[in-house]
Amino acid sequence: MYPKVGDLEAGNNGRLYPTMLENPQFRWAFIRKVYTILSVQFLLTVGVAAGVVFTPRVSQFFGLTKPGLIIYFAVVVSTFILVCILSCFHNRHPLNFILLGLFTIAMAFVIGMACAFTHGKIVMLAVILTSVAVVSLTLFTFWGAWRGLDFSFLEPFLFCAFLILTAFVLLQVFWPMGKLGQTCYGAAGAIIFSGYLIYDTDNLIKRFDYDHYVLASATLYTDIINIFSMLLTMLRG
Repeated sequence: MYPKVGDLEAGNNGRLYPTMLENPQFRWAFIRKVYTILSVQFLLTVGVAAGVVFTPRVSQFFGLTKPGLIIYFAVVVSTFILVCILSCFHNRHPLNFILLGLFTIAMAFVIGMACAFTHGKIVMLAVILTSVAVVSLTLFTFWGAWRGLDFSFLEPFLFCAFLILTAFVLLQVFWPMGKLGQTCYGAAGAIIFSGYLIYDTDNLIKRFDYDHYVLASATLYTDIINIFSMLLTMLRG
């Protein structure tokens, strides 16, 4: 049985891991702040994505017309640009929250478009699997940290796996493997970003500075959205 967050906060004088030297109350306050921001992000994501899915004219315009496809592609590119800008100005208030909001809306729109052209049962299954994975991996990481485990060793392996996944996508352009390639890509991506969720949650517990709450929220949000996207890709295959 994994200990609950409340048990972790009460035990060991509130320390999240055995070698913790900082004030546990400050770190717990930081974690609560990050997950509060993350909750707002997902409420916004559900709202925007649902608006796209349940408004056929929107999805048809951006998915089936040339002007719409150009705008859609621009939104996809903007998510990468916003991440880069956010990483540079994550400490500048209120610009950091404005950038985070724009990034969340852009990602929500992309997710909404993906869901709009996917069968409802597949979307629901992907949501359930993502929820199970996120909750399980988060509890496991907190439990592991409490037991003294350190997941920082994952960084080089995850980076290498991400490069291989990116190379696989580029090869698919020239040598498409059809549904099999799509399923393999989705499954591998879900595993890789699950590893990133463990790594980034471990950083949340031990390494993120207190004033990096926006950056931490954006990082965890991206991990979770990528897990959902990859599961959706795998199930559609």
